[in-house]
This record gives sequence, structure tokens and C-alpha cells, in this order.
Amino acid sequence: MERVKAIVWNAAQGRLRAGWRMIAQLAITALLYWIATTAFSWLEGALKDSALWASLAVRVATNLVRVSLTSLCILVSLLLAGRFLDRRPFKAFGFALDRGWWADLGFGMALGAVLMGGVFAVERLAGWVTITGSFQTNASTFGVGLLLYAVLFINVSLQEEVMTRGYWLRNLAEGLNFRRLGPKGALLISYGLTSALFGLMHLGNQNATLVSTLNLVLAGLFLGLPYVLTGELAISLGLHLTWNFFQGNVFGFPVSGGASGTSYLVLQQGGPALWTGGAFGPEAGLIGVIAMLAGAGLVALWVKYTRGRLSWHRALAAYSGATPPSPQTLLTEEEG
Repeated sequence: MERVKAIVWNAAQGRLRAGWRMIAQLAITALLYWIATTAFSWLEGALKDSALWASLAVRVATNLVRVSLTSLCILVSLLLAGRFLDRRPFKAFGFALDRGWWADLGFGMALGAVLMGGVFAVERLAGWVTITGSFQTNASTFGVGLLLYAVLFINVSLQEEVMTRGYWLRNLAEGLNFRRLGPKGALLISYGLTSALFGLMHLGNQNATLVSTLNLVLAGLFLGLPYVLTGELAISLGLHLTWNFFQGNVFGFPVSGGASGTSYLVLQQGGPALWTGGAFGPEAGLIGVIAMLAGAGLVALWVKYTRGRLSWHRALAAYSGATPPSPQTLLTEEEG
């Protein structure tokens, strides 16, 4: 009986083991999402039957709430998981929210915009894209369309970074922190596994290919690099947001295989698909790979400049809890 219990429960830490925590957190998120979507469907139906639905502002607000429901459910699930499953505060998932955190967020946002601007400049100079128009939108106005996509990509970055990096990577690293691997080995394996999962999550995207999926595994490594170096999600969140937004809504490229309904520039793509990514967009081409490699170097320089050193954030693989364990425990504890 004790052996069976030990498979599920970590007595030394007073909590479920890593795999069970991850399953439970997913179940909490799914339950919250079902409750939220059920309630929202009822509210939306009531609004459509009322005179309020004639207002553009009401319809736009409804759309904004709809695209934000998943993110809200994930954030609430993190609060609950942190309190009842992980036994750690919310900020431990990568949300320090101090001055340095916001500076990192700003750097990440600037980096995503600059990198995608570089991709556009190279393709334009090479004659691989032709500008055929501007201010395209399928919304009521260009401003409304831009707002909807901005909120959409805020939510995409939150959902994917919080789950794959903030929760899964951290819990996997703690769960794999065996004596032979140690915190660094556990962190690196978890970093690779969650990056591979990130790529596979996009396997069903429109125009996806084996090459695009492999490139998105690399994108997972790129987006996860700031987290495994700092233990914070700020750079990853900002980078993910503006990489997508500038790619699709400013420069008019496909974003992970999907065309944007609103974009400042309208492009006609040409050039070799090996370099441009073709219908999937820059993320499937060598130009996107080069941008990610350059971005990784700039991330490393930023972390070195702001932290004074560059090293793996091994604390992600070492559970501290309410009462910090001894240094020997951090290095050798086998969570399973």
C-alpha cells in the first residue's frame, strides 16, 4: 500500500508527484473552461436577443471576451494549482512582476518586432515579396480588426508560454530531478521535451509540413530560452506576442500557416520556399531559422547584461516549498 501511495504522493514534499500535478492542472483548466464557456454562451445568447447587440462596441467586447476565456481559465487554474497542488505562489510560475520583469517584457516585445522587421527587409531586398496593398481587414474597420488580433495574440502568447514553459517545463524538471541527472540535466531534458511538444501542437495547422513542425520545435527552444536562463516568463511572453503580431498584422505574412484577416501590408509571396517558408510563412523557412538564431544570441546578451552572468536557472528543477530544503536535498532528491 505504501508503495502504491509513493507512486502518487511525495511524502517529503507533501504534495502530488509531478506527473499527477500536471494531469490535475489540465483537468482543472478543462473544468473551468467548460463552466466559463457555458456561462458565456448563455450571456451571448441573451445579448443577441437584446437591443444592445446593435452596438458595435458590445459586439467587439463580446469577441474580446470570447478569445480571452481560455487564458483566464489557465491563469485561474495556475492560482488553484499553485495553492493546492504545487504548494507555491503564483509568481513562482514566472510572474515576478517587479521592475526587472517589466523591463524584460519590453525587451522581448522590442526583439520580436525587430526580428520580424529584419525578416521582411531581407525578403523585400531579395525580391521575394511584393507589396500589393495596405490596410486590409475583414473586420468592420481596420482599427477594430487590429485590436481583435492584438488581443488574440496576447492570449496565444499567454496560453502557450504559461502552459508549456511556466507550468509543464517547471514541473517536468522537478519530476526528472533524479540523483544521476541533477537539476541541470533535468532542466535541459524538460526544456527539450516541452519544445518538441510546442512544435507538435502546431502539427495540425493549415499548410503544416514536416519542415514547419521541425522549425517550430526550434521556435519552442527559442521562446523557452529566456525562461530557462531567468526563471521568468517576461521575455518569452513579449517576444511571442510581437513576433506573431508583426509577422501577420504588420507585414502581412502567414502566421504558423494561417493568413491574417487584418494587416497593414498586403503581400504577394514569391522566392524559394526553402528560404521563405512558402504558404506556412517565415517560420517554416531558413530566413525564420536565422532570425531565431540571431534572436537567441540577443537574448543571451540581454540576460548577461541585466543579470551579470549567463547560466541555466537550475532553481526551476529544485522545489523549495514553504520550508526550503537543504542544499543536498535540492541536488539529490528523487521526486519520480
